[in-house]
Formats: sequence, C-alpha cells, structure tokens
Amino acid sequence: THNGVAMIKQVNGDILLTTAQAMAHGIAPNDHFDSGLALSLRQDWPALYKDFRHYLHTAHPKPGELWTWAGANGKRVINLFTQEPAPGDHARPGKATYHNVTACLRELHKLVEAEKVTSLALPRLATNSIEPSARNAAPRVPISPVGFGAKKDPAPTKSASVPGEARTSTML
Repeated sequence: THNGVAMIKQVNGDILLTTAQAMAHGIAPNDHFDSGLALSLRQDWPALYKDFRHYLHTAHPKPGELWTWAGANGKRVINLFTQEPAPGDHARPGKATYHNVTACLRELHKLVEAEKVTSLALPRLATNSIEPSARNAAPRVPISPVGFGAKKDPAPTKSASVPGEARTSTML
C-alpha cells in the first residue's frame, strides 16, 4: 500500500515469473490445462495439475467458484472457474460468462481478505469469451481496492525470455 491506499499496477511480462504472493487465472471445471497459461502451469508444476484432477473427483466444482493450490516452492495459484464446463470428457471447455467472472471475482475478494494476501498477479480474464457489451462494462462486483493491498514497491514481473510467452498481468 502507499499511504494506506491499495495500489493496482499493470505490468507486462511472464506471469509465471511474478514475485506476487499469489497468482490467479481463469479455467473451466474439468479443464484439461492444455492451452495458454493453464498449459504453462501444468508444464511448470505437474503437481498442480495432479492435485487439480484429484480435487475434481472429490469436490465437483461449478462455474463461479475457485480452487487454491499451494506448491512446496511457496507458489500459490488461485484457479477461477470462469468458464463453463466442457459438454463431454474429450470436448473443449465452454466460454467464460460475465456471470461466472463476476462470481469468481467476488470469491477471490473474500479469499484475499480472509487470507490477507498482500500481492496478487492476475492476467486479463475471459478477453475473447465474454460478449463485447459486457467486456467493456464497469464491473458490478463489490470489490474494494483496499481488499487487494500490494507489497510496498512491488517488483514488476520479469520479461518473458521465450517469444509468445509474455502475458499482461495486474499486480494488486
């Protein structure tokens, strides 16, 4: 925070290299983690995907919920169920909806406050999925920036060294 006010800072780079206390990203219930950031997470932290598959079989999550994973390396990944589930085992996940993203952000806000998360890396959510009118609408989520405090002078994410791996993220 800066003078008691939470800071939100947009940065460019590979979100996997973030120094934030936690990172969040959008997925679907029963996601295969086979594309985009989810694929990178699956490749870098296979235990995350293994634990996710176990979670799916025990909890049966629904869109609008979230699941948090913490690795032995101290990394925390908050998986936001922004997308609709795939219609079948081998089908692609459905699209994210405004309703699901809003519900996930509400749950994320509760988690951040309850667990006193001091910094959070968050990529843009559902950028190609939500209908254009909702994409540009002001969020109707009761999230106070104060709930998302940032570390004093947060370090920006580092630039990606592999072309195409750069992702825009927001440090909260």
